[in-house]
Amino acid sequence: MPRVLLILISLLLLHPAGHADETLHLERSESMTKKLYQAYLNKGIGYRPRTEHFNADGTPSFINQLILEDSPYLLQHAHNPVDWHPWSEAAFQKAKQQNKPIFLSIGYSTCHWCHVMERESFENLPIAALLNRDFIAIKVDRESHPDVDEVYMTAVMLMTGHGGWPMSSFLTPEGKPFYGGTYYTPEQFTSLLEQVNQLWKERPDDVIAQAEKVADAVAESNRLRGEAKALDEGVIAQAMKSMQNAFDEIQGGFGQAPKFPREPWLYLLLDQAQRHGDQAALQMLTVTLDHMGRGGIYDQVAGGFHRYSTDYEWLVPHFEKMLYNQAHLSRIYLQAWRITGREDFRRIATQTLDYVLREMTSPDGGFYSATDADSEGEEGLFFTWTQDELNAALDKQQASLATNLYGVTPSGNFEGRNILHLPQTLAEFADEKQLLLSDLITQLEQINQILLETRNQRIPPLRDDKIVTSWNGMMITAFAQAADLLDNTSYRDAALKAAEFLWQQNRFKTGYLWRVHLNGQSSIAATQEDYAYLSESFLYLYDLTGEPLWLERAKELAGAMIERFLDRQQGGFFMNEAESSITGMGRPKDEGSDNAIPSGSSVAIHSLQRLWQRSGDLDFRKQTDGLISRFAPALEATPISYGYLLSAVADHRHGELGSRAYAGQGGIRIQANTSLAAEQTLLNLKIQIPDGWHINSNQPTGKDLIATRLTLAQQIKGWQMGPVTYPKGKQQKLAFQQQPLSVYGGEISLQTLLKQVDEDQPGSTTLPVELQLQACNDQVCLPPETVTLWVDLYR
Repeated sequence: MPRVLLILISLLLLHPAGHADETLHLERSESMTKKLYQAYLNKGIGYRPRTEHFNADGTPSFINQLILEDSPYLLQHAHNPVDWHPWSEAAFQKAKQQNKPIFLSIGYSTCHWCHVMERESFENLPIAALLNRDFIAIKVDRESHPDVDEVYMTAVMLMTGHGGWPMSSFLTPEGKPFYGGTYYTPEQFTSLLEQVNQLWKERPDDVIAQAEKVADAVAESNRLRGEAKALDEGVIAQAMKSMQNAFDEIQGGFGQAPKFPREPWLYLLLDQAQRHGDQAALQMLTVTLDHMGRGGIYDQVAGGFHRYSTDYEWLVPHFEKMLYNQAHLSRIYLQAWRITGREDFRRIATQTLDYVLREMTSPDGGFYSATDADSEGEEGLFFTWTQDELNAALDKQQASLATNLYGVTPSGNFEGRNILHLPQTLAEFADEKQLLLSDLITQLEQINQILLETRNQRIPPLRDDKIVTSWNGMMITAFAQAADLLDNTSYRDAALKAAEFLWQQNRFKTGYLWRVHLNGQSSIAATQEDYAYLSESFLYLYDLTGEPLWLERAKELAGAMIERFLDRQQGGFFMNEAESSITGMGRPKDEGSDNAIPSGSSVAIHSLQRLWQRSGDLDFRKQTDGLISRFAPALEATPISYGYLLSAVADHRHGELGSRAYAGQGGIRIQANTSLAAEQTLLNLKIQIPDGWHINSNQPTGKDLIATRLTLAQQIKGWQMGPVTYPKGKQQKLAFQQQPLSVYGGEISLQTLLKQVDEDQPGSTTLPVELQLQACNDQVCLPPETVTLWVDLYR
């Protein structure tokens, strides 16, 4: 994508910074002043303004319009001397009336550099004076308005080649950007404000022309190129090759520092390792998960992952914790345990889920958004330890074990303190110290509990209590999957409680969601990703419970998403509602590519194909096919950017990878359960057939009818399936058949034994079996089907 050539960049930096007038230029009506002060009083005695400017009586010196908002991030700035406005029609109207450019600042509550720029610039009186005099200042929480963030981040990246937060943009009163960047020092920011103001006053036509060029470039970037076409089957292989080229064989992960987990890539590796027995995919997956789980990016004491690692070893993280990382990584570790049998992966998954239950769950069941990296003014202080602190918390034997196990030294590994990590695996450590692994794990759990109780006495990082619909959808999916795989009632209850909370609080009428819930209030129109992620989570709840309620709710959300967010002219999804666009910048498109988390489009394809399998509604299949075709040109151009979407394509074309499946237009539910029997695995296949329907028995009397038959998948080598025990069929007379037929109805079970007969074949803990069946009612038979289920072995 070509960069926009900025004709103004050099002009903006021609002149040195001057000095701002100390007057703050706050222009407010008496009624607005009273309204803001009353809003401050309404916060109550427990409210602590975040500012360095206070009156003699302890009240804050400044109160701006952000005091009226419910976003934790905006409230952090409610007492800056900057006259902040929220994202609103009124702010843009004010800019037009006063003929002032807009300064747009976008960030989020746990953003470290957002806090730095706030302290250095937005709390700075001379800088505030410049902003208030010459600009209309707008502050946006990117987590509440991802659609706004997407538009202006695209603009900043087109103008500068890079982006990030805090995002700092200068707009015309119509909302079109003409200059932008990220963090600026106070000196840089002062100079920039003065020169932008000078250009606006002296060369407005040039500025407006530049803004038009940037707006056109943004519109072009949001328009996917090329006609929709069938997707080349080789794109997944291309993506795998690109991952291998970027893979760090020593430390795991991809690329150099800073290292992000890249969950969408890990999902695709999981898919290929299980679906095709791809050993290269399995190696990349397990090496990465092993080193991440032993590194400082993982909170060894409490569980849960920090956002990313600043070094290539996964040792020094950026200490904020985001809900979306917990959701996706707990799913990935749990699925990795499922296909490898590695208990350390299961332990990390459950520790992460338990952390969310303990520290990120509201009393009503919703999940909070994030915790900050900073506490007591220092990044990472809450999470790190000195040798003396460990010795004080633990007894002598425990302290010695923790010191050796976690690589603790007197000098530390992070600013004189220690980030706890595991230089070697627990198994390696136990072997080296001649300990039983089970005993070591027991001792470690006791140590971690003591350290957690000690750490909880410290001043914790800020927690963002905002409950975001899409992020909660991610977390519900994680808990539902874990409840299903582990038969864990606590996880089941958490998933159901959160889902019901969102349905009651963030759904304000049929087919319409709010994006955010905070302090008892829901607000901000939901975006496409909110509908996609919540719909996906409801489908996992349907799988878990079998209750049709969750399927119907998923259908409602998916239908609303298609109705109001689908671009019917060019395909793909708009990010926001048509009514959500305040400026003339248009509706941003979701390009489908995954970033830190799977994109809304990727999740939509997952959700729609799962709806097709579970409902038999042809519209869902058509929508899935259309979206895959729509993104085909982009997928073929850069397949590595679409990890989660490609895994959805694989599910749609070749079947899902679970131990549960659906047939008969979604009406027949099939569940594979296993148990150990000597050196073999006993497989019990439960088939639930709805009233009014049946499937042919394994010995149907009609020669043209397809028998129910269970077999190993054809590609499987090294395993053997014993004789299958089928129930006796019932004789049933149907309208289209003169003779009675042998059929199954209601709930039936098939049993067989699975045994590994070739030890040289690569080991696996899942195995595909195929069930052939044909579903009928008393009027018609559906086409024969062959359903693949992935059986869990050794559990």
